[in-house]
Amino acid sequence: MAKGYWVSVYRTIADPEKVAAYDKLTGPAIEAAGGRTLSLGSRVVAHDAGIAERTVLIEFDSFEQAVAARESAAYQEALAVLADGVERDFRIIEGLD
Repeated sequence: MAKGYWVSVYRTIADPEKVAAYDKLTGPAIEAAGGRTLSLGSRVVAHDAGIAERTVLIEFDSFEQAVAARESAAYQEALAVLADGVERDFRIIEGLD
């Protein structure tokens, strides 16, 4: 079965306090859904039209699990805290089998 991944690139961070509050909630929400944080974007080298900002990579055992985690009540609570604190590109992608 192909794994699923969350890929988030933060274009701008308008409110670091909201990001910190989101981070406190999202870690447990991701773990409860079976996700594993692979990168929190401490070092980024961007090429082409890329953005050298915070990039986060989360791995799940399946694409379906990744989609369900995004829709979970715990993650929705984290999103409500984040609100307009950032502008980001958030994608759920399917890995190769």
